[in-house]
Amino acid sequence: MPQTSDLRTSRRCATSAEPAHGVPGRLIALLAVGSGMTVANLYYAQPLLSSLREVFHTSTAATGGLITLTQVGYVTGMVFLVPLGDRLEKRRLITALLAVTAVALVTAGLATDFPMLLIASLVGGATSVVAQILVPFAASLAPDHARGRIVGRVMSGLLTGILLSRTLSSLVSDLAGWRVVYLGSAVLMAVLAVALRSALPQQAPTTAIPYVRVLHSTLQLIRTHPALLRRGLYQAAMFGAFSAFWTTISYVLTGPGFRYSPVGIGVFALVGAAGAAVAPPAGRWADRGLTRPVTGAAFALAALAFAVAGFGRHHIVLIALAAILLDMAVQATLILGQHTIYQLDPHARARLNSAFIATFFLGGALGSQLGSLTYHSGGWTAVTALGAALPVPALLYWLTEHRTQGRTPGRGAR
Repeated sequence: MPQTSDLRTSRRCATSAEPAHGVPGRLIALLAVGSGMTVANLYYAQPLLSSLREVFHTSTAATGGLITLTQVGYVTGMVFLVPLGDRLEKRRLITALLAVTAVALVTAGLATDFPMLLIASLVGGATSVVAQILVPFAASLAPDHARGRIVGRVMSGLLTGILLSRTLSSLVSDLAGWRVVYLGSAVLMAVLAVALRSALPQQAPTTAIPYVRVLHSTLQLIRTHPALLRRGLYQAAMFGAFSAFWTTISYVLTGPGFRYSPVGIGVFALVGAAGAAVAPPAGRWADRGLTRPVTGAAFALAALAFAVAGFGRHHIVLIALAAILLDMAVQATLILGQHTIYQLDPHARARLNSAFIATFFLGGALGSQLGSLTYHSGGWTAVTALGAALPVPALLYWLTEHRTQGRTPGRGAR
């Protein structure tokens, strides 16, 4: 069978530095880079909002809607495209999606009006779900005892892509204009498609049921595995807070208090990237069975981050500290959540990931829009109050979670 032979080949090629899990380091690195490059497409616009508002003569709330619509596109892709990762051969699916992403980015870079940019962002957001096909791909290659570590490494690339996307976008737009940000990313997607097509092993579909039944089975997974819904709701609250912060921070930094240039905003985003360092340790904590206590601590840390941002609204050092704390908290719960859901059903990891990511990206879309509206009506202080409040329901829900012994995954695992 192609799947078995390719997997054996991958294991034979493992480097001596990674004898514990047998997955080639260069393959893990490619999956991490690919995840980061594709998910970055969702965030390039965040530091450009002030510029786009002036170029297209839109309001603050309307311009913020660009981020919201991109995330809505991502949720749409999670619901309708990612489940195909269980139904189709993954390399072909990844190549096709990256091709569409490249076309959408070219359209965005050539947009002549704001609606055209919105439509291109919606399509590009939907097909950028390649990142969420690559992560289950990595999980399927890893043995059980090392799955958390390997997923953590791939996710560290994805999360670094989220955070560095703002820096790259700011720098490129300052040097060459905002259109080059989109056009340059289109070129990167084309190169990535070729690289992944040549390097990834073939993986046979894990199910042969019709597409409609694949979608229906995704909903059934939510009912079958309570842990899936619970972790999705946890992350929805956290990602809502994350999106509220990063959607509005460019307005703060370009405003009267700081008057940062696009380059200045990009440098600030580099500070937040330090939070990605928590991904590998979070994977190890998950492997050691510390998912529940670390999750509760992350909720508290996210609320604390917004308190720091609120009290230090006139001090860039405190705002930067808040960004690092928030990113660490959000990334930790994301790694822990994915580690939990990947244990629920090895034959449905793409669909499990689809339901999980779609759930919390709805929270992210809501957080982006609420953040824009809140900033428009109450300024940064109101945004920090909103951000501090969002993790609280998750923390209260977490208190209802009881650790159990001897239950099968999906019935009692959290």
